[in-house]
Amino acid sequence: MNGIINFNKPQNTTSHDCVALIRRLTGIKRVGHTGTLDPMATGVLPICIGSATRITEYLDEDEKTYRCTMRLGIETDTQDIWGTITREQPVENLSPDRIRDAVFSFQGDVVQIPPKYSALKVNGKRLYEYARAGQDVEIKSRHIFISKMVLDDFSHDEITFTVTCSKGTYVRTLCRDIGDKLGCGGTMTALVRLSTGMFQIGQAVAPETLKTMTREEIEEILIPVDAPLVGFPPLHLKKPEAKDFTNGKPIQLAENPAVSGKLIRVYYGHEFIGVGRLAGKEMTADKVFNTRLQHEDI
Repeated sequence: MNGIINFNKPQNTTSHDCVALIRRLTGIKRVGHTGTLDPMATGVLPICIGSATRITEYLDEDEKTYRCTMRLGIETDTQDIWGTITREQPVENLSPDRIRDAVFSFQGDVVQIPPKYSALKVNGKRLYEYARAGQDVEIKSRHIFISKMVLDDFSHDEITFTVTCSKGTYVRTLCRDIGDKLGCGGTMTALVRLSTGMFQIGQAVAPETLKTMTREEIEEILIPVDAPLVGFPPLHLKKPEAKDFTNGKPIQLAENPAVSGKLIRVYYGHEFIGVGRLAGKEMTADKVFNTRLQHEDI
């Protein structure tokens, strides 16, 4: 069994809990997710099964879209409502224009300081481990990119927005920064991941549905391993070259492709056999996913 489940993660579960559920339902041990969601967050969590676990690194650059609700006038140690409140203050009567300006000011290139309660590693140790031990550690800022901000709704002390952002973006930190911009502080109260790459929440499968399905029915809904790699140009090889590719031998192409230097999806007929990397007219295997041709006679 190889493929990807577009899983709709429920609240109050960890991403590891979701992986454990898929292992239990399929009987497959080789299972992993493509990007952690905090326990209180919900939404799209692609879970890879079998050989599909090897594409995770290729999906790292995919943009993600979230819908977030935040509360003004409150700050917590975790930057979300489930943490310990560290500060409360009254929220003045904010004009719609001021709220819009604050939210939209974070569109584009942004510098963030990750939250101290996060899984980011510093000196081989996760930040939340330092925080739980009461230890201070320097947290370096990082550059992220927010390609789109949409202000969905707002009231006196609550804002809901949708954000499309690059990897490494902490939405709860974005809530804190918006609150700082408005001068009253803010903390995240709800987060739903609407999409990551090609995976959309409208097609995500809830755990309750999966639990009613047989192993064979689950296998039928798996998304093919190569489906998320739509950003990689395809290349079709004839059998001798395809066999060499699966055996790790460099392939000399007849002409210099326009995508030289990039990763590409490699096929033999309709079979996806791996990901190749081009350098001029030479292609080498970055990862082989189908080894059927390795020992076949030409």
